[in-house]
Amino acid sequence: MSFDAWKWINEPRDWDTEDGLRVVADPDTDLWQKAHYGYSFDTAHMFGRQIEGDARVTATFSARYADQYDQAGAILRIDEENWIKAGVEFVDGAHQLSVVVTRGFSDWSVTAAPGVPALVTVDLERSGDAVTVRYGLDGAEPVHMLRLAYFPPGVPAIAGAMCAAPRGAGFETRFTHLSVS
Repeated sequence: MSFDAWKWINEPRDWDTEDGLRVVADPDTDLWQKAHYGYSFDTAHMFGRQIEGDARVTATFSARYADQYDQAGAILRIDEENWIKAGVEFVDGAHQLSVVVTRGFSDWSVTAAPGVPALVTVDLERSGDAVTVRYGLDGAEPVHMLRLAYFPPGVPAIAGAMCAAPRGAGFETRFTHLSVS
């Protein structure tokens, strides 16, 4: 994987690109805006490149989730108040397929992941004013739809990978495939 023109937002202390992208999420990192908990966090690690219009970001990853709300996946981000993240989040001791859509306020949708998937592929496809979120498990193509959400059209955005460890000591994620097209 070539990461020319890719950049960090909130660069983690420990990461490398020797074999894909390996990231260790720093403790006390999160990505959330206002709703439900009444707090705002924009400290998650995000690695991506700028897109101008329609695009697709695909991330295949595995992680060593350990603590409540450990999360990893793909992101489309305009700014701190307009973004979509999708992936796996560790909630109440179980792996959840998770999508958070933020337009000033965050909303969150989850569905239980079947078992403990070794690999998850998440695909965010931006087309016009919408993003379609799909997933695949254990090497399967991302064909299962999780969500369709509004996303402002024609606005530059960062597309790439994200991870965060809101409550725990941090955890490692390995992205074996990461592409933006």
